[in-house]
Amino acid sequence: MSDISKNSITIETDVESTTALLFDPANYPSWSSAITGAKVLESDAQGRPSKVEMTIKAGPVKDRVTLDYDWSDSPNALHFTLDEADMLTEMSGTYAIEDNGDDTVTVTYSLTVGLSMPVPSMMRTKAERETIDKALQELKNKLEN
Repeated sequence: MSDISKNSITIETDVESTTALLFDPANYPSWSSAITGAKVLESDAQGRPSKVEMTIKAGPVKDRVTLDYDWSDSPNALHFTLDEADMLTEMSGTYAIEDNGDDTVTVTYSLTVGLSMPVPSMMRTKAERETIDKALQELKNKLEN
């Protein structure tokens, strides 16, 4: 298993707006440039997406992935794991949301990715961190504007 890369960002918004955006994977392409397409394949008994197919383009990685979503820590966090992909062998992550009590929230994004081709660990970690930082900044931009 790969090491987990993660980072956090503080956003001037409320928890409800943050969860509305993060808990709707089908609309990720509206704010995340790394996700160019998303389609809900299955939902749980509460109507939340449980399996989502996405087309991703993050740096050198271009793939079609199917992710399984775990809502067990909702509304504080949303977890996802890779079900299948063309190129990736592993992809798991979490968006954790913390209400700071001052009209801001802190979102922490954790991500682990494995590729079917050999890539030096340092390069994989750098790409993960760049993906995380870009996603968090795009999330902040969407919520604050």
